Amino acid sequence: MARSAVNDRQYLEQHRGKWRVSVAVPKRLVSQVGSTRVKRQLNTDSLRVANQLKWPIVREIMASFAQAGGGDDIRALAEELRRQRLNATTDLDVEEVDTAVSVTVDQLLGREVATTSDPVTGEEAPVYAPHAQRQASEFMKIVAGKATPLDRFHDQYMGQLTVKPRTLGDDTRAIALLQRWCRENAIDPYLQSFPTKKAAVRFVDDLQALEPKLSPVTLNKYLRRLSRYWQWLERREEVQTNVWQGLVLAEPKVQHDEKERPFTDEEMIKLLTGPAAPEMRDLVRIAALTGCRLDPIVSLRVRDCQGGVFEFKPQKRETSTRKVPIHSQLVDIIARRTSGKGMDEPIFPEWPPPSSPLKERSYKATMHFTAYRRSLGIGDEREGRRRALANFHSFRRWFITKAEQADQPPHIISAVVGHKREGMTLGLYSGGPAMEQARRCVEAVRLPEPA
Repeated sequence: MARSAVNDRQYLEQHRGKWRVSVAVPKRLVSQVGSTRVKRQLNTDSLRVANQLKWPIVREIMASFAQAGGGDDIRALAEELRRQRLNATTDLDVEEVDTAVSVTVDQLLGREVATTSDPVTGEEAPVYAPHAQRQASEFMKIVAGKATPLDRFHDQYMGQLTVKPRTLGDDTRAIALLQRWCRENAIDPYLQSFPTKKAAVRFVDDLQALEPKLSPVTLNKYLRRLSRYWQWLERREEVQTNVWQGLVLAEPKVQHDEKERPFTDEEMIKLLTGPAAPEMRDLVRIAALTGCRLDPIVSLRVRDCQGGVFEFKPQKRETSTRKVPIHSQLVDIIARRTSGKGMDEPIFPEWPPPSSPLKERSYKATMHFTAYRRSLGIGDEREGRRRALANFHSFRRWFITKAEQADQPPHIISAVVGHKREGMTLGLYSGGPAMEQARRCVEAVRLPEPA
């Protein structure tokens, strides 16, 4: 290990003028150990001396955690020893780390369960429990840099992403699926198990059988997320190459009558007049008269509904909030939902944020709408498709269709619903349509009424 700086206080604390080692106990071992920290007195008031004395004790404590706590603690200790060995500056430093590795391996192996004889030399060799041998082998591989767990850097990678919670969920499911495949195929779940595309191709070949209920479209999303993770690892030289690049499952061609579509006017009347809960009645009307996606609607706060304008949070490739005039048929709904509330309060408190950061705020609203839509016999479900052809996004398609049929200019419709406007003139140089132009577009769309 490298000598610590004189002011390094890692794993150290002062007690009555003397330094002592203090190591946090893993949460799952607190009840077993009986405290949240393990402490060892060093009997020195010199921080420099304490830094020289602490490491053997720290390694001993961490090795005991590894033996008691299992895989995660073993890997944490192995990675710490690998870091210390890489930073070692003298032969003595290397020897100290190697001794710690040897002691830990002996602890992991435990007592021998039998002996065996070498067929050539006749010398006896100890035999240990298979589980203990696997742990010790993995420990030594990690120290040697030959066994980096697949998810070793995944949390760090996820932390720098600026994507939707749904995409973060895809990342989590993708790496879990790869780990499961490794277990089921007796492949070490390490980055080093994928030096070339060979193992990656095997995974892709088995993917449909691994998850038979998922469509190729969904599985390809997981492959794209693995590719992005490997791309990130490649830039940091944790892997040699992105083995997932270009690997996809063949997706079935979509027939003309199997494309997602707008709601028909008959379906719209059913959705508007059906036995919906009050929050659902309001939700479908806002969706129909803005063409907005579900999550920005459910995320609206009182401050986002001021001055006769909605201010929707950015979606997809939008770089800023999008302002959309509040339709005259929505004024009463917004007045009722904002009355007596603070500016930061949500207008849809019925659907609070989910506990999981991997789910969008609209997660529950999506399920409630799907159940409501199905109760009315609306959906156009097709076998093998993840979503019905008519879904919440169909409100957006319906709004765009009705705006077009009302002779609204296409570039104004694009601006209202947040689509990229075509061409350099409108797409790059224009600051966007005036609010009155957007209001004419919105007001041109009217909710259908029963005959």
